[in-house]
Amino acid sequence: MEKGTLIEFRVNGKRRLAVTDRPEGKKDWIVVDESGHPHKLKPQKVEYQINGNGYTAKDIPSFVKEVEQYLDPSSLEIAWELLVEKGETVNPAELAALLFSEDSPQLCYAAYILLTEDKIYFKKKGDLYEPRPESQVQEIKHQLEVEEQRKREKEEFSSRIEQAIAGEKVKWSESDRLRLEAIEKLALFPEEKSHLAEEILQSLGRTQTGQAALELLVGIGWWTEHENLFLRRSSYPVNFPKKVLEVAQSCLESPPEDEYVNRLDLTHLKVYTIDDESTEEIDDGLSIEFRGEGESPRVWIHIADPTRLVTPGDELDLEARRRSTSLYLPTGMISMFPPELATGPMSLVQGQICSALSFVVVLDETGAAKDYSIHPTLIKPTYRLTYDDVDEMLAMGIKAEPEIEILGNYAALRQKWRKNQGSINIQMPEPSIKVKANDEVVIELLDNSQSRQLVAEMMILAGEVAGRYCKENNVTVPFRGQPQPELPPEEELLLLPPGPVRYCALRRCMPKSEIGTTPIRHASLGLDIYTQVTSPIRRYTDLLTHFQIKAHLRGTPLPFSQVEMQEIIYSVTTTAQEASLVERQTNRYWSLEYLRRNAEQVWQVQVLRWLREDENLGLILLEELGLELPHRFERSVSLGDRLEMQVSRADPHRDEIRFREMINPQAEMTAS
Repeated sequence: MEKGTLIEFRVNGKRRLAVTDRPEGKKDWIVVDESGHPHKLKPQKVEYQINGNGYTAKDIPSFVKEVEQYLDPSSLEIAWELLVEKGETVNPAELAALLFSEDSPQLCYAAYILLTEDKIYFKKKGDLYEPRPESQVQEIKHQLEVEEQRKREKEEFSSRIEQAIAGEKVKWSESDRLRLEAIEKLALFPEEKSHLAEEILQSLGRTQTGQAALELLVGIGWWTEHENLFLRRSSYPVNFPKKVLEVAQSCLESPPEDEYVNRLDLTHLKVYTIDDESTEEIDDGLSIEFRGEGESPRVWIHIADPTRLVTPGDELDLEARRRSTSLYLPTGMISMFPPELATGPMSLVQGQICSALSFVVVLDETGAAKDYSIHPTLIKPTYRLTYDDVDEMLAMGIKAEPEIEILGNYAALRQKWRKNQGSINIQMPEPSIKVKANDEVVIELLDNSQSRQLVAEMMILAGEVAGRYCKENNVTVPFRGQPQPELPPEEELLLLPPGPVRYCALRRCMPKSEIGTTPIRHASLGLDIYTQVTSPIRRYTDLLTHFQIKAHLRGTPLPFSQVEMQEIIYSVTTTAQEASLVERQTNRYWSLEYLRRNAEQVWQVQVLRWLREDENLGLILLEELGLELPHRFERSVSLGDRLEMQVSRADPHRDEIRFREMINPQAEMTAS
């Protein structure tokens, strides 16, 4: 190089032109850029040397301006097309002559820039540039188009995020949904790293955490403030597959032929269905059949028969098996079957002729089932009653409906009989938590009323006779049982305050119930044999029992062998446990949210039991709500003590609740 030579070098990867000024040492040069700043440069750092000399730093801007008008990348495609067929290499001067018919310093430098910035048509080979094969060019173009599309989608996504945060209505694209699903995954499972979600959050200027992901999803309205994260984390499906919905619609439009052609016609019987007012899946009804003089009435327990529309192994059956149970949440129910079937032709709808599996039982004077039989039937529910309706009818002794009083008496007799068989009755307060459409939370105590006891006893009776039938006829079904608990001595229980504290102590001793293909005793029910059969619309194991019993009644082979039954039981039991956990977690979330909203309320609480007595950590019962929650006491208390407490902190998202005890000022003055 000589003084006044125009060269290109790089500063932080960016091109920069400078003019050589003077040598520095044996090999280095001092060069001056267009701003007049000197740079010490080694010869190997020179990227490109422009022909000619006599340049000064002041010439650089005009030189660059002249070069810029020739920097059209599309012109490279023309050169590539001319050269690729011949397979010829090219240098910047040759490309300038080819493209511009001149090889002036400005045009040669323009050609050099085009070649060095090109990622499609040419690749460097020594000091020359070789045209890429056509197939490679097409692949690179495709990759660049894909990358450009991704970049565009990313920018558009960020724009829509900002619009959504501002409260504007946004129509999300399919690519948006993929990004939002990645953010969902981070919000639900923050321990599982998501590169895409973290990249999105970073681009939006947010921290790359699960909490930040949650806040973003709520902020843009993708999730609600009270999104059920427990349900989303579970494997329980919220929506039904398209194929299942199509089958359900087909059942509604043209029901399949009834495989049981000789159903017993009981449409002449008066049938009562008794449920909560909000219940939509009506799966049981009760009748009393009066007989001749001197003969006691017979009890009919009618159970909805969804197997009228479902065949083992079909789409509806497999979907119900996958769900295992209907899910009952404060925000509403998620049905085991498509709702249009579950609340329609599967239910016992008032005034309509319905298919049922009916259990008829004759009780002896002690309440034992001395005779029974099971029949696929047709019934016509007469009255849809609520528990309050039945309590009122029982209290008033309505003469026009003597069946209700008889059912009440039979239920009391059955309860007494089961107590004599060793049943264990634990009556803990049970809350009902409901969230209305405007997110209003309502918590009510479920009364252990006579009507609820009536229905419960009749359902237990049906489960007992179903179990007896299956055992006597070697029909494999999901039998339920419970090992005999080791209860505290009577004198120890009597030391505890009666009511919830004593019941809580009993409850702690109760072993988990068991389910299998072999009959075992159910200790808390006081029954030697039992299977659940009364909720086939809502519980898959009940549906299994229906399939098996109906097949035996028809005299056809049982749908499921013992081995198959055991495998299915294991599968659905696991799923049902997960569903039960979601229900408990969701109920707890909304109970904490209710307490958070009512932080000023003073609650009457009772000390139920110790969790860790050495740490003063106990379990308290909010008596008005039936909620059981932990609390660390600041003073000495005893089991059964009643205190007044107020919420000091409640965070349902973090599952945190703290109380403070309200001390009576007069009591404090007296103590001092």
